[in-house]
Amino acid sequence: MNTKEEIILRVPMDVAQTYRQATEEERGQIAARLSVMLRSRLTREEAIAKLNRTMDEVSTEAHVRGLTPEILESILNDDE
Repeated sequence: MNTKEEIILRVPMDVAQTYRQATEEERGQIAARLSVMLRSRLTREEAIAKLNRTMDEVSTEAHVRGLTPEILESILNDDE
């Protein structure tokens, strides 16, 4: 996934000035770090969504098989 797209970020004036004064290499490093940070957020959101789907599926399957909140509580409170 090497396709790149330009985005515009609103930052404080001093940050913008520092960025404009940075070398091409420094700007590349900044872009790479920002990409990693945003990509990890996407990955985390995808993982949470997958976990939620899995939990919903397990809940539905348990309900279909007759598991009630009372039975679950009894299982969870069983000291054996």
